[in-house]
Amino acid sequence: MTITIREGGPDDLPAILRMLDSSVEWLVSQGRTRQWGSEPLSGTRTAEAVERAMAEGTTYIAEIDGEPAATLTLTDGPGAYLSHLPAPGEPERYIHWLASDRRFKGRGAGGALLAHAAEVTRRAGVGLLRVDCYAGDDRKLVAYYEAHGFTPTHAYTHGPDAWPGQVLARRVD
Repeated sequence: MTITIREGGPDDLPAILRMLDSSVEWLVSQGRTRQWGSEPLSGTRTAEAVERAMAEGTTYIAEIDGEPAATLTLTDGPGAYLSHLPAPGEPERYIHWLASDRRFKGRGAGGALLAHAAEVTRRAGVGLLRVDCYAGDDRKLVAYYEAHGFTPTHAYTHGPDAWPGQVLARRVD
């Protein structure tokens, strides 16, 4: 098995949406519908949000043996939904839309992308890499990021249903 990472572009949007749908399907099978709901994300405003993040930053695709297995997009900051939190006070890179095709679960594509994001951030002369994620249920997603060198910094809630989120940061300098 070989993992390669390449820059993504607009032509990758269908594959990215399939990864997100695969993740939702898996979450639903685990009874974890609060994170991303129970319906495929490809048929919602999510496609527009992914396209917007791709236009604002750089998307990376991890391929396993030539097949898209995971994705994330790096931008210069978080989404507007976090504007109420304190700014970090320094340049940063921010991870959006980390998702994997669940057929590749456990093969390291997500971890490879996180390591790549840290290296790209460091090479750009930026010392801070941040991400936010769902922090409800058993906090498994928070633990995943912690296992990849991130530290929780700010808990928050979002929207009328008080969706529980967590911002995490990693020094890369």
